[in-house]
Amino acid sequence: MTGTTLVGLCGSLRAESYNRKLMYEGARRFDGRFVEGNLRLPLFDEDLQNEGMPDEVTRLAEQVRAADAVLIACPEYNKAPPGVLKNALDWISRVKGHPFAGKPVAIVSATAGRAGGERTQSMLRLMLVPHRAMVLTHPEVLVGGAKNHFDAEGRLVTESYVEKLDALIDRLQAAVSVPA
Repeated sequence: MTGTTLVGLCGSLRAESYNRKLMYEGARRFDGRFVEGNLRLPLFDEDLQNEGMPDEVTRLAEQVRAADAVLIACPEYNKAPPGVLKNALDWISRVKGHPFAGKPVAIVSATAGRAGGERTQSMLRLMLVPHRAMVLTHPEVLVGGAKNHFDAEGRLVTESYVEKLDALIDRLQAAVSVPA
């Protein structure tokens, strides 16, 4: 399916985060162009918004709007998604036209703990409701004990997780061709 675009949003800003590695693994499996959205945005502030939407927010919102699908890779910090992702969603919600509307969205997570980000994924699904996104609910890709499942090159190597990621990206790819 050439000509399609996947935008990746990583809830961890760390360059070598397992979530970033997992996002890139998903992107490699997607048949289309990949663009990583920049979540290094100012903190949401209505006074700042009233001065004019920050350029980096407009750019991110337009990347989401132009994409055919979105892949969110998100760690779990203190039993919730990190503030950087919530901040990005808050900013995007202020852009006219609902950039996520009808957009297929897949969520993956990798954590040091056993649950693999189950709570963060549940919360993200709720947080995406006002955005009108078409969030895929399964299969869940919850990589617990992440350091044990990636090789030195950052590739996902545990077969059970690879199979779930393949199935999720296949569903995401199929959702691109189905009208919302």
